[in-house]
This record gives sequence, structure tokens and C-alpha cells, in this order.
Amino acid sequence: MTHPPTGLGPHGGALTGVKVLDLSRVLAGPYCAQMLADHGADVIKVEPPAGDETRGWGPPFVAPDTSAYYQNLNRGKKNIVVDLSVPEGRDILDTLLRDTDVLVENFKAGTLAKWGYPDEELRRRFPSLVHCRVTGFGADGPLGGQPGYDAVLQAYGGLMSVNGEADGPPLRVGVPVVDQVTGILAFSGILLALHERHRSGLGQLVDCTLLDTVVSLLHPHSASWLADGSVPRRTGSAHPSIAPYDSFAAADGPLFVAVGNDRQFGALTEVLEVPALAEDPRFRTNPDRVRHQQELRAALEKAIAARPRAELTAHLTARGIPASPVHDVAEALTAPQVRHRGLVVEDGDYRGIASPVSLSRTPASVRAEVRGAGADTRDVLAARGFDEEAIEGAVGRRVVRSAGTGGEA
Repeated sequence: MTHPPTGLGPHGGALTGVKVLDLSRVLAGPYCAQMLADHGADVIKVEPPAGDETRGWGPPFVAPDTSAYYQNLNRGKKNIVVDLSVPEGRDILDTLLRDTDVLVENFKAGTLAKWGYPDEELRRRFPSLVHCRVTGFGADGPLGGQPGYDAVLQAYGGLMSVNGEADGPPLRVGVPVVDQVTGILAFSGILLALHERHRSGLGQLVDCTLLDTVVSLLHPHSASWLADGSVPRRTGSAHPSIAPYDSFAAADGPLFVAVGNDRQFGALTEVLEVPALAEDPRFRTNPDRVRHQQELRAALEKAIAARPRAELTAHLTARGIPASPVHDVAEALTAPQVRHRGLVVEDGDYRGIASPVSLSRTPASVRAEVRGAGADTRDVLAARGFDEEAIEGAVGRRVVRSAGTGGEA
């Protein structure tokens, strides 16, 4: 998989011609907008004078005030700095919205309304606008408007309760999975709304919350509770309803084995040279194996412990049994299949992760440049009809910031 050269102009992706205004910060919103940019949309990121706080979420830093965290969520976007808390800044926003297809924002619920943009006003003034709102808990209800970070929603939404070892405390999933999946769902919702707009000519609100995301991620635990009222328990790496589906210590490191059916279990016992386990009444079917999971694990541990994981993985996968060494991040990002898929992007000084959405005819094209705060303020405003005097006046009054006037990043 190859990636065209760096650049901020149209590149023929599936979303070429779609104009996006990204008012969001931190993770879910910026990740959604970056995916739109990867697929050809013209994305303008609007930062407040204080900047997106993730610019300072480091080390590591790739520039004096740009963290690696920020860089990997904001490539391919033009960047302007506008103070939306003042009326003149909102006048600029008003002008930008007239030529915008998609608005992505994650302000605290009620902020846009306070600034004169309640939902009904956006609909009235910009009827074709697709407005994607990302919040923690939604705009209304008992917790409506309450801010939420990924880990807080993992706790509130039950995800943390099922993550961790059986005899240990609840644990946060080691990546911000709720934020990232919310970004992907926001991307999907925007595409649905743009598709529907071709028929109706109208935009609509794409309402994404971290709460909705985390509850949707609870399967199969939510299915179990809804079926019989049983509260799921933590099982470490094991699966609550499939066995064996767990991590084991091989001779040279951890190995994960996932057996999804009885045929695979029989093949596993042959590879491990313990065929009697397949005939043991405790392990003949998956329900049997789940009921006797601890005894099964003990028997398999002995057979796996003496085998190198690369050799064992090769034998298992040759028999159709999903298995893999448990890679650390460095091992994962240098794995041959990861490199073959083009998932690691290296373009000059930029290193990041490619778009996870692959299209055959209009593939994603990573425009690797990450712009400094305010790098495109003058150009964007000039393209939207502001003359030089108006732009310089806004810069002088600190309504906007431009690179070269204290805006370098």
C-alpha cells in the first residue's frame, strides 16, 4: 500500500469537494475529522487562542509545542486560530459556515447555543449543514451536559468492570477505545448524513456520545445480562463464553490461542500432543469447556510452556487455529503483515498510522503535514472573502492569530 506525497490540496479521494470545519479538540472529534481529511475532504481545524490542549500532551514532542499525540490526530488539516468567545470571532465563524458541508464540534453542551447557534438556528440558517456533535453524556437527561473523558466513560458505562484479572481490580482498557470508536462512529454518521442529503438536500444533526459508544461495546456481557440477569465478572484475557480463548505462557513469551469450535479444539490437542483432552467429557463441547475452564487451562499450560511461541503459532495457524504471540507495540508496528498493509506511514519527519478504511478505487491518501497553530488563518480568511485590511484588523485585535504574529507552532 503506497501513499501519495504530502500536501493539503484535493487529492481525488472519495470525499473530494466536501468542506469540513473542525472545531473539536482532544481525541474523538479530531480523529473523525482526520479520517475525513485522509479520504479527501478539505478540513479546516479551528483552534482557540489557547490551542488544542493535546498539543501539550507529552512527551514525546515532535516540535516545541506539538506533541506526538496531537500530530497523530490532526494531519492533513488547514489550521486557523479564532477566538469564538467574542462577537467578532463568531462573525468569522458565521462566514465560514456559509461555505461548509460538515461541522464537527465537541463543545460542552449549550456552548453553541450560548453563542447564538442553538440547533434550530443552525438548521434554519444553514439547512444543508451536517452538524456532528460529540459529547460525553449527551445534551440532555440527568447527566446531559456533563463533561466526560474516555476513562470516566469506561467506568460509568461498565467497560472497566469487565476488564482486568479475575482476582484484581477493575482496569481501564490500555488505549482510549471509547474516544477512538466514537470518532469512527462519528465518521460513519457523517457519511450517512451526506448520503441522505443527496436525496433531501438537507443536513441534520449527527449526535454522538461517549456513553452511547461504551454501552455498544459491552457485547457479549450486555447480551448475557439481558438474557438471564447475571452480572459478568472479570476474566483477564479469557473469554466468558468460549474456551480455550486465552493467553498462555510459551517458552519464550506470551501466546494467545483462540479456539472457536470443537473441530479447532481437536486440532489444538493434536498439535500439543495431548489428544486425550478432546475425548475428556469435561472438554468435548464448548459449553463443557467453559464450565471446566480452570481445569482445561491447567492442562493446556503444561503442554504450551515448553514450546517456542513462533514455532507453536506456525503449527496452530497451519491447522486453522487462530493464534498469535502477544506483541508489544514495537513488535506490532514492525510486524511484516502490518508493514505489508501500509499501516505505518513514514513521510519525511512524519510517522503515523494510516487510515483504517481502505477503498480500492479511491483509497485514502495520508497528507502527512501537521500545521502549526494559525498557519493558514490568512489564506483561509482571504479565500472566504475577507480583505487584507479586515484580516490585519482581526489579527491586531487578537480575534484571530496567524503564524508570524505569535502563531508559529
